[in-house]
Amino acid sequence: MGMDDTRDVARSLPEESPVAVTVNGTTQAVMMCSPADLEDFAVGFAFTEGFATPDQTESVEIVETDVGIEARLWVVDEIAEALGERRRAMMGPVGCGLCGIDSLEQALRDLPVLGRGGSVGLAEAAQAPEALRAHQPLHDLTHAVHAAGFLLPGEGIVLAREDVGRHNALDKLIGAALREGRDLSAGAIVLTSRVSVEMVQKTVLAGCPILIAVSAPTAHAVRLAEAAKLTIAAFARGGRLETFTHHTRIDRSKTHAA
Repeated sequence: MGMDDTRDVARSLPEESPVAVTVNGTTQAVMMCSPADLEDFAVGFAFTEGFATPDQTESVEIVETDVGIEARLWVVDEIAEALGERRRAMMGPVGCGLCGIDSLEQALRDLPVLGRGGSVGLAEAAQAPEALRAHQPLHDLTHAVHAAGFLLPGEGIVLAREDVGRHNALDKLIGAALREGRDLSAGAIVLTSRVSVEMVQKTVLAGCPILIAVSAPTAHAVRLAEAAKLTIAAFARGGRLETFTHHTRIDRSKTHAA
């Protein structure tokens, strides 16, 4: 240590790579992602962005190139043809999910209205972000990535994915759930990030009725969730949380974890 009281510190930094999502050979989007679980990302992103559902997808292939990574989806021909009318170019910072969309209508697309779904006890919901920490090896290494997890009441976090971008982490989680055939309506999605409009959109499209986060929702995210009948619970830490919409899915009679 020198006279100025400085020292060298070894620190692990998160990787991020440009990932092109292609459908039948045509690029639909380019996103900066953590280069892991990219099959899940491709399937989840295609689903939440309305490109293709898993039953329309024939195969997924991850190919490394000199300039980045291609997540190649091969879908049935009629789906590929329809995509020709709505191509995007979304190269931008990981925190921005709207770069390159071609109309305001796409930013504020209509969402389905969720059914009742299940409920989560107050204690289990409030402790969910802390439970998610046990599924964040990349965060433990770098302290610089987000995570999304699926909380199944009584069983805890049963699925989780990480990424340098919060939207990407959620797409990876949704893609993993779709590929495993999990029913997301039976539990809650848990986020390490704030709740923005796109996080609400993706959660609703995945059919999950409860979204739990450590940080605040935006005002517009709350309005969107209210209309779609999505429960938002945020500021989940220290055994407490605040509900913003559709409060009854957080069962306050269950004040102790199972």
